[in-house]
Amino acid sequence: MDITKLQRAVVDALEDVKAQDIQVFNTTHLTSLFDRVIVCSATSNRQTRALANSVCEKVKSMGETVIATEGEDTGEWVLVDIGDIIIHIMQPAIRAYYHLEQIWGGKPVHMKLLPESTRPVVAAGEKFDPMAISTEEPVGRRAQSRAANRVSAPTGRSSRPARSTR
Repeated sequence: MDITKLQRAVVDALEDVKAQDIQVFNTTHLTSLFDRVIVCSATSNRQTRALANSVCEKVKSMGETVIATEGEDTGEWVLVDIGDIIIHIMQPAIRAYYHLEQIWGGKPVHMKLLPESTRPVVAAGEKFDPMAISTEEPVGRRAQSRAANRVSAPTGRSSRPARSTR
């Protein structure tokens, strides 16, 4: 089957189950084992499993074979191998840690994706604001307590009692 039809089918299957931040990379210049790497994010263990299942069903319905799936037991990172394409379905924290885009991301494949599919995912409890790029240090309880304990300019005197000279 044509690689472009297969990658379109995989991306459609991922979009059907609301995968986020889908990226497709051409890897023919890096390895002869596969031609494409698709990386996407899911918001929960259940969604990673559902995305992998959706891809497997779509590929099988097209008459292709799924060689292997890995990671479905934990659901944090599920890998689906369909021969010419490797699909990594990851939760945001795992994706940020391993950053597969640096390894495989030399040649991105430009595809038309749904707007929801290109939105980056943030870890639970964080709010994503694309306009707020901060270079300041994060302010947490530790940073605040360190700032409160800092002494301003030295005055030349120590707050410790003088040492006795015996």
